[in-house]
Amino acid sequence: MVSSRAASPPTPRTDDLRGVWVALVVFGIWAVSLVPAVCMPLSLSPVHVVGGIALVALRTFLCTGIFITAHDAMHGLVAPGRPRINNAIGALCTRSYAWFSFRQMRVAHHRHHDTPAREGDPDWHDGEHGGYWSWLFSFAKRYMHWSQVAVIAVVHNVSVLLCGAPEPQMWLFVWLPALLSAVQLFTFGTWLPHREPPGGHTNPHSAQSSGLPPWLSFITCYHFGYHLTHHVFPWVPWWKLPSGRRVLVGRAH
Repeated sequence: MVSSRAASPPTPRTDDLRGVWVALVVFGIWAVSLVPAVCMPLSLSPVHVVGGIALVALRTFLCTGIFITAHDAMHGLVAPGRPRINNAIGALCTRSYAWFSFRQMRVAHHRHHDTPAREGDPDWHDGEHGGYWSWLFSFAKRYMHWSQVAVIAVVHNVSVLLCGAPEPQMWLFVWLPALLSAVQLFTFGTWLPHREPPGGHTNPHSAQSSGLPPWLSFITCYHFGYHLTHHVFPWVPWWKLPSGRRVLVGRAH
């Protein structure tokens, strides 16, 4: 039974700039990683194969990070009390990720919080086809627009034809990690937390949290696997979700 006496995580203070610094670090490392992405030699030597795999993994993780940063901005958590800075960082991250509109994504995300895992939730499947691949396909179709594909195509061709970026490296180390991160976000941030467990959902958020230790939770999806914690305490930024989860677990006893 949940104890009403247990404390909740504090709301962010308007003079707390840690969210801005965390966002700048994540985005800055992602931006810097573009340099080795277009300079990595392609060969079958063990060093280059291992280095290429490591770079794809790192860039996938960083792409996920800039989207999670944008997600925090949708809740006003990057720069609490400073909407212009908060929204500017959020828009920078959504545009850099896949030319998403920050405003449209924010509206859709708050609809998800209002109607989680049921009709009206833009992240939910069609109500009948809840399997992983059918849900992933409907999820992608709902959020991707032809204009985004057109912008990505323009960026690719300008980078290759005008700036001299090698095309194989663009496909392998720029676009493949972005695609893999979308799968990562869907898997750990939507499918695993919101899929219906045996016996149905037992809370109004229709969500569950992973039992992963914090270090592994961070690696998998920046603690977004602690998804019930996020829904109960949406004012807690991603980097504080482990402490928020400890509060939530404590309230359940």
